[in-house]
Amino acid sequence: MAEDGIAGVLAAMGDRLRAVRERHGHSLTEASRATGVCLSTLSRVENGRRKPNLELLLHLARAYGVSLDELAGLAPAAPREAPRPVPRRPADGKAVLPLTRYVGGLHAHKHVLPATDDPPQRPRQVSHEGYEWLCVLSGRLWLALGEHDLVLTAGEVAEFDTRTPHGVANAGRGGPAEYLIMFGPQGERLRPRVRPTAG
Repeated sequence: MAEDGIAGVLAAMGDRLRAVRERHGHSLTEASRATGVCLSTLSRVENGRRKPNLELLLHLARAYGVSLDELAGLAPAAPREAPRPVPRRPADGKAVLPLTRYVGGLHAHKHVLPATDDPPQRPRQVSHEGYEWLCVLSGRLWLALGEHDLVLTAGEVAEFDTRTPHGVANAGRGGPAEYLIMFGPQGERLRPRVRPTAG
């Protein structure tokens, strides 16, 4: 197979693995813990920079509850029930509702951070390949982006390169914070077709 053909196969495999992981509401760190596979290895496989071996695929298939055929793209994804909130990190009680089902390209999720009576703490930050758009639907969301701290309210949006350390927390007391996330591969950008005109 030509080199560009191999690169295409690896990229497609990485997209499938990322989609299955996100569908199950796992972060790369959680997937690493569940499978015993090094975090950097999982990241390189998802980004098409490393070819997964059979042992790795077996670990991932077992952790995600899918077949090897699905991971390899030889079988259609198993039919799923209507999307419903999936706990992503039991420690913070966050729920994630996947809004897209296809593999590759942009993925959309709705996140809900539960109400808390405790004073908010600065969010734990992570970084990874990709680009993210975030829109707050309700409540107050604390976005820690690198060294910057922002509190976003309903209707406010942020976009950022996810290689920048980032994290979120509920910035308000007594009510949940709900927000939408669109996540895409590095270099992906939203392309507005219609812009408001000055009037």
